[in-house]
Amino acid sequence: MDKSKRLFLKSKRSFRRRLPPIQSGDRIDYKNMSLISRFISEQGKILSRRVNRLTLKQQRLITIAIKQARILSSLPFLNNEKQFEKSESTARTTTTGFKTKKK
Repeated sequence: MDKSKRLFLKSKRSFRRRLPPIQSGDRIDYKNMSLISRFISEQGKILSRRVNRLTLKQQRLITIAIKQARILSSLPFLNNEKQFEKSESTARTTTTGFKTKKK
């Protein structure tokens, strides 16, 4: 076989197909916290469809379920634990640094 023809042949590399993130038996519901929590980032944001590898319909249902869970306060709107610690430490340093006037 010529070298020129060999370049156009595709390599037959086997790849392992990933399992879908939502199984056929899973119900997408605001009560199913174990399922919903997989599609939220550490900051509390809804992950994109590309990251989740969901279909359009599944992503819409997940988004609705997350929003319902937030409204019913079973999920926080934001995860501010790290931000709270930072603001708390800066508040301490600013309140302790009072200057007194000398007469």
